[in-house]
Amino acid sequence: MKFGIGQSPKRLEDDRLLTGAGRYTDDLQPDGCVYGVTVRSPYAHARIAGIDTAAAREMPGVLAVYTAEDIADYGRIPCLLPLAGPGMAERPLLTGDKVRFVGDGVAFVVAKTRDQARLAAEAVEVDYDELPAAHSIDAALKEGATKLWEEAGSNKLFDWDAGDAEGADAAFAKAAHVTKCRLIQNRIAPSSMEVRAAVAEYDADAGFTITFGSQGVVSARKDLSAMLNIDKEQLRVVTHDVGGGFGMKGFLYPEYGLVLHATRDLGVPVKWTGERGDAFQTDVHGRAMVSEASLALDADGRILAMKVESWADLGAYQSQFGPGIQTFAGGCIMGGVYRIPSIHNLVHGVVTNTTPIDAYRGAGRPESAYTMERLIEAAAHEIGMTTDEIRRRNLLLPDELPHQNGLGLTFDVGNFPALLDGALERADWNGFDARKAEAAGRGMLYGRGIGFYVEIAGGGSTEEFADIRITKGKVHAAIGTQSNGQGHETAYAQVIAERLGIDLEDVLIEQGDTQRLNRGHGTGGSRSMVWGGAAGLFAADQVIDKARKLAEADLGGDVDFDEGVFRARGSNETRSLFELAEAHPGELDADGSFKTEHPTPTFPNGCHIAEVELDPATGIMKVTRYTVLDDFGTLVNPVLVEGQVQGGVAQGLGQAILEEVVYDETGQLLTGSFMDYGMPRADDMPLGMTFDTLPTKSPNNPLGAKGCGEAGTIGAMPSIMNALVDALGGQHVDMPATPEKLWRLAQGMEMRQAAE
Repeated sequence: MKFGIGQSPKRLEDDRLLTGAGRYTDDLQPDGCVYGVTVRSPYAHARIAGIDTAAAREMPGVLAVYTAEDIADYGRIPCLLPLAGPGMAERPLLTGDKVRFVGDGVAFVVAKTRDQARLAAEAVEVDYDELPAAHSIDAALKEGATKLWEEAGSNKLFDWDAGDAEGADAAFAKAAHVTKCRLIQNRIAPSSMEVRAAVAEYDADAGFTITFGSQGVVSARKDLSAMLNIDKEQLRVVTHDVGGGFGMKGFLYPEYGLVLHATRDLGVPVKWTGERGDAFQTDVHGRAMVSEASLALDADGRILAMKVESWADLGAYQSQFGPGIQTFAGGCIMGGVYRIPSIHNLVHGVVTNTTPIDAYRGAGRPESAYTMERLIEAAAHEIGMTTDEIRRRNLLLPDELPHQNGLGLTFDVGNFPALLDGALERADWNGFDARKAEAAGRGMLYGRGIGFYVEIAGGGSTEEFADIRITKGKVHAAIGTQSNGQGHETAYAQVIAERLGIDLEDVLIEQGDTQRLNRGHGTGGSRSMVWGGAAGLFAADQVIDKARKLAEADLGGDVDFDEGVFRARGSNETRSLFELAEAHPGELDADGSFKTEHPTPTFPNGCHIAEVELDPATGIMKVTRYTVLDDFGTLVNPVLVEGQVQGGVAQGLGQAILEEVVYDETGQLLTGSFMDYGMPRADDMPLGMTFDTLPTKSPNNPLGAKGCGEAGTIGAMPSIMNALVDALGGQHVDMPATPEKLWRLAQGMEMRQAAE
């Protein structure tokens, strides 16, 4: 059918968003709304000796100034994977005893206007006793370092490991060659276009309503209500349009609890909108890990074992999923698409006086793919083997799947060798030498790199929900995920419209309101189409089953269904789906769900090949060619998928060559604005980028789809960095590979060549 699964209609949401008709949280302006501003610590680590709010309370327009004492009955933002133990190092709404990073909230000022609240916030006087700050992993683990959490006994909160340590050690002992790399995962600020904001309202009879940009309202409702000691039935959570999430908007932040407290206390709507400075200081950061990784090979270049020991920076608090990012999310996918007989992964979780760390696009999987792909290319350089050949010798073959990877995962389907061969062909691998020679003739260094990955998508899921209501000739489908710009309104509509045999424009997708649908697990981990799409599919099937019975009763016999119409076999008389809905109001309403007994992830995989040109005189590099060949299973909307990959590549490129959050030795944030924090721009993107897919359908969901939202980032980081290392003659460079770093390495390379 037109615009069904596999086709690429224009996005249904684009007319609204591109003409300024989108509705974001800061657009909301309830009658009588007042404004909150958070007073933030200027110190990374200090005891609070006292807080004087008297002057602030007397400022014009000020309605209230709250401190930790005023909200002492509330809980902290819960860590949902507390590897250090329940309740340990959780983030408070406001801190009253000690601040642990620059930006930690110590008071919340509410006034009639935002400017009045800002001025009053500056009048709050806090008496700080500054403490030594652990601004990095090394500083936190240094002997005698001040402990962030005395009750923990150490700044290392946990050790997590998976795999076979003894088997790996034995394999390394007999290896013909061992490759070692020390790899740094630079800290990243997610930097969504729309900053965080929240609007809270309270009615004694109806309860609370809070609106903010989220990645799922149902879990937010559950955690917020528990934290504030209220019945979740008294809390409505709403999310309208969201200007980018990237994982960061999947979590709770102190301001959400604070505006709820203030609206009940003051009896008026309370609004908080963060500024870009708030975002850099307090929105959870990503990555921030150091790894010592090694690979053991036999004399033929086949992998015998892999060992990785990492130190993961948690920031000052255990964020909601923070401890799980480098462990359960990314740590179990270490080793990627290769046949590795023995593997061991050890992760230490370390707290520092910095912004908390949590999921950022890929959430541990880019880190693992980067580790594996840097190791295997380094090994190829060291043993004198081509980078395509070393992969070909070690890739898992289709007849070896399903494959247990030694870290608790079982890869189900895929054709990794075909992806490698297809990517090499599309990248004109054999034409590289000519391009390198041409660049050399212009005085440029030229290199190429491969980034091969397999990731785990939607791995924590066992269910998702949808319901369908048909009114006034339209199908209204609510699904328990949340769009952050991915195109859910279009892709879900395609699935449901094809199943019901109706026009795409007749399906309206509704998300982000616990009053509309109070079940669902939100968007994260590239799960939405797999889980939400399947739930929508099953809801549509229920509609058809109900409509068939009504049509048989109305038409007096068996009916056939095609293109939205039921046709009686005897009389050829028809009833459309919408005619039945109008004749039988509410009787076609359906609730659908997709459930599995155990978590059933999908395993997207792919091969990215980058070519880069580096000017040794300036350190400026360009990605001149970029090839992507991915396996995402069934593509519901190929253009949407390609857009997701392009966006992911942009963020992977940003981490590879530009982005890094930097603190000084006192824990002061040095990259607190876009004046100091490098972001990729259009002219940083690959000059030539090709995208294609070679799908194998997932057996774990009825659509056969695999997650795609994070794959671009996962493939971009290693392919671009491997290409830069190749251009530099095998010299390692850590992310971000800034012009200054590249210039120094290129100059050293030229000096060595001249000396030789």
